[in-house]
Amino acid sequence: MEEFIIQIYCCIDDYLKTTPKIRTRGPDPLLSDAEVITIEILAEIMGHGSDKGIFDYTNSHWRSWFPKLGSRTSFTRQMSNLWMIREQIRKHLVGVICPDNDLFLFDGFPIPTCHPKRVRPKNPLRSEAGFGYCAAKDHRYFGFKGHVVTNTHGLIINFTFAAANIDERDVLPELVNSYQVTLIADKGLIRTSLTAELASHRLNLQTPLRSNMHDTRPKSFVNQLINTRRLIETVIGQLVDRFNVQKIRVKDLWHLAAKLSRKILAHTASFFIKKSLQFDLIFS
Repeated sequence: MEEFIIQIYCCIDDYLKTTPKIRTRGPDPLLSDAEVITIEILAEIMGHGSDKGIFDYTNSHWRSWFPKLGSRTSFTRQMSNLWMIREQIRKHLVGVICPDNDLFLFDGFPIPTCHPKRVRPKNPLRSEAGFGYCAAKDHRYFGFKGHVVTNTHGLIINFTFAAANIDERDVLPELVNSYQVTLIADKGLIRTSLTAELASHRLNLQTPLRSNMHDTRPKSFVNQLINTRRLIETVIGQLVDRFNVQKIRVKDLWHLAAKLSRKILAHTASFFIKKSLQFDLIFS
């Protein structure tokens, strides 16, 4: 664990040294940004997903490593303000781990904020969230839906979230229009206009067809398509079980984006460390 902390910190600190200074006025915080992001990644991987859980875990187990931890209020505020930096670091790690790929996977998962029966007119997320349906658990929920794009090794390439009542077919182009790859998705992405739109950007969308649709593709190809797509279900399972992505408690979109980016970065950092140990990648 000590070696993991050192390697993550060095990677983040080296990257931040190449970026413009974040704060142009006022004194710098006692705890460096690299230390804060390292703490976030460590705590998330250990299953401590809430702000309080991250602070308490670090204060109890790693206080000697981060002696300038300070108060929970200051730490939480600094942590929330770094979500854009976290996203830059995540994209950099993705570029180091996977500079090129010609096959991506897409899927979504529910992010409930409360039970549908408990939604009140004064709910702070009432105007941003929506009512959705989770087919896997066969129940309705109120909140958002996360959308992720991964490669065939399980690395999250891109992600976003939207209100639960927004069709994922409307979200997909936002995530993948900058790529020229083959994209595998489930039957929910079947839409002729969407396939044509993606094809105009040289992006080939492949999905299994519904039972009442005639499929001219070889059966072996369709079976391989289905088996390959299962990998993204494993990735979503990791986000749900290890990083508690469906138990995010927030009152506004800003904090939701901050906490979601923290969990995605922790997953990416875990992937980076694993690949570094296997293939001796150099962070530059």
